Amino acid sequence: MADHAEKPSRKNILILGGSYAGMSVAHYALRHIVPKLPEPDEYQVVLVSIGAEVMCRPACPRAMISDEFFAQEKLFVNIPKQFEQYPKGSFRFVQGAATKLNHEKRTVSVKLAGEEGPTKTISFHSLIIATGAAASSPLIGSNGDQDRLRSSWREFRRALPTARHIVVAGGGPTGVETAGELGEYLNGRAWFFNSKLADPDVKITLLTSSSKLLPVLRPSIALKAEKLLAQVGVTVVKDAPVVKVSSSAAATSGTGENSSSGEETASFSAGKVTVALKDGTSMEADLYIPAFGTTPNTAFVDGSLLAADGRVQTNAATLRVDKAGPRVYAVGDASTYARAAVHHILGAVPVLGANMRRDLLAAVGRSDNSIDREFKEEKREMQMVPIGRSKGVGAVFGWRMPSFMVWLIKGRDYFLWTTPALWNGTHWAKES
Repeated sequence: MADHAEKPSRKNILILGGSYAGMSVAHYALRHIVPKLPEPDEYQVVLVSIGAEVMCRPACPRAMISDEFFAQEKLFVNIPKQFEQYPKGSFRFVQGAATKLNHEKRTVSVKLAGEEGPTKTISFHSLIIATGAAASSPLIGSNGDQDRLRSSWREFRRALPTARHIVVAGGGPTGVETAGELGEYLNGRAWFFNSKLADPDVKITLLTSSSKLLPVLRPSIALKAEKLLAQVGVTVVKDAPVVKVSSSAAATSGTGENSSSGEETASFSAGKVTVALKDGTSMEADLYIPAFGTTPNTAFVDGSLLAADGRVQTNAATLRVDKAGPRVYAVGDASTYARAAVHHILGAVPVLGANMRRDLLAAVGRSDNSIDREFKEEKREMQMVPIGRSKGVGAVFGWRMPSFMVWLIKGRDYFLWTTPALWNGTHWAKES
């Protein structure tokens, strides 16, 4: 397809990515940055996203099982509608995927949505890379394509009723949450005084390549998670990295790469599946779900701007991509600024916004007499992991949380109660 280069009538503040980071930066820019520039009508915020919807990605471990758990109109939200509140011409939505960043010419090539969609070149005055990271399974992350996510869920749900053994690979939060949700949905939960479910209807095995679950949390909390999993019929196998998954072509929905071994694994497999482990043993399963690791969505970025792990090399204090030239920033899972976590995004957006406004003023010869604002990563133990629909483990600011609090804050609906304010921008009503 021909590449159509647009001739912008305004200075584009170009944001790549339409999830937590991209949506937040867009709202913050429209509320607190553009209105405070000398000629605000000269600027336009342009948001590029693969899909026209945004969804609460943390909810996937429960949402993939059935639509009955969440109101679908709250789980999936139309992106353009969230920006109709702003002055006409101040915002533009482009549905497509970034294919090449030319940071020297300050342009981004975008393949527009649709199989035969053309490629458009968008120039930028300022650029924010917030493209996130792709999950190892299409059940757990959509990479922005919500239609693909729904299709994967439908396929999974068709296979679920006949599955007698499900294998989940990954000892991090996503793997533990996925196994816990499946366990309670299919097996129920053991009585209060029982340490494990004696005779589960469906065998569920959770594999982790580590010697413990939940590497961010202390061993005692990880052990509590293992006990809660046992109460919903989940068996944990440690020190068991997956090296290969074999299934018939008709029984798999796709293949991916195991980030640790480099050998082929299935991204989601149904039917009779053989899961081979590094120690030479293997197990048979009816469903296999990889829930480990992510791959940064940065293939469009020149290698000179990337760290060894594929994320954009970002100044951890200012959020600038120093090697990319002026007014280029990165935030979220595609950036090296911090460990991947939503609370880090929320803490970084005001810092990025303050520094971007300062840079935009400097570009027109103005100064707000400020100094760079600096982001400080929260490194204390901080993670919440629901295990089924009524239990969970976690810590906040280094303090261990009781199971009830994990349920109250996250386990009830996987943070769906927080997303309306993020998607419509009211979370950023005040400059912080």
